Amino acid sequence: MTDRHLIVGAGPVGRHVAALLAARGSDVTVVTRSGRDTGIAGVAHAALDATDADALAGAAAGADVLYNCANPGDYTQWERAWPPLAAAFLSAAERSGAVYAVTGNLYPYGPVEGPMTEDLPDAATDHKGRLRARLWADARQAFEDGRLRGVVEVRASDYVGPGAGANGHVSRVLPAALRGRRVTMMGRTDLPHTFTDVGDVARTLVAAAEDPGAHGRTWHVPSNAPRTQAEALADVLAAAGRPPVKVGSLRGPALAAVATFSPLLRELRELIYQWERPYVLDDSAARARWGLEPTPWEEVCRRTAGP
Repeated sequence: MTDRHLIVGAGPVGRHVAALLAARGSDVTVVTRSGRDTGIAGVAHAALDATDADALAGAAAGADVLYNCANPGDYTQWERAWPPLAAAFLSAAERSGAVYAVTGNLYPYGPVEGPMTEDLPDAATDHKGRLRARLWADARQAFEDGRLRGVVEVRASDYVGPGAGANGHVSRVLPAALRGRRVTMMGRTDLPHTFTDVGDVARTLVAAAEDPGAHGRTWHVPSNAPRTQAEALADVLAAAGRPPVKVGSLRGPALAAVATFSPLLRELRELIYQWERPYVLDDSAARARWGLEPTPWEEVCRRTAGP
């Protein structure tokens, strides 16, 4: 019997999950509001409002796994957008019996000292981190209460790789850097920071979803050794055959001043702690359980640079 998978979201992670599953012959449907075609061979597409719990449950009927790869488009509206979306996912997973696999991030941990491991408490101090922590806590509780057959959240650091675009701090400035222009990045650019390839997020998400013994907890995506922001950008430029560019730093009073006029930067300013100290992911648990290794850094840089 062919395994069935419903993926909500056609961003970089959703597309990589779909491609991975379709390549092995699984029955895969990608759901977005528009129902747009991802162009991935063997993947079906459907138009659906994922906040409609009834519609989502109907689409998930018979699915082995329901993947939450959604990313509400307006970063400044997460408090409005995420709760109804997360509630619909929980309802759909409960009613369909599908394993619920969540694409997470590191926001719930808040400011940390030392490498991040999965046993750290979710102790965020900003509203986005507290929101994501609450959504995961609700999902885990539903599993512990026996309402869900399985649930897992995979957490990654800053995205690199194809399609990351504005979702990645390196790829966000890459177009200007490829033209040889000076760029400005958030916070300090000289501290070690973990970057995670979107394809590795997909591989870990699928592995965790299909391993019942991995359910009920979070897992970190295997990622390459940390690089500074300046180093990561220079590496991607080198992969494209381009020289390094000057990299400025937006922090402190300058960031506060610019944030006055930018709702997006006001949100990012709350997360500036991620760029003011080393921000390093410990991925040893996932490597040990599934034997996963990150995509080699040189390949990651080529994938990020594009064709």
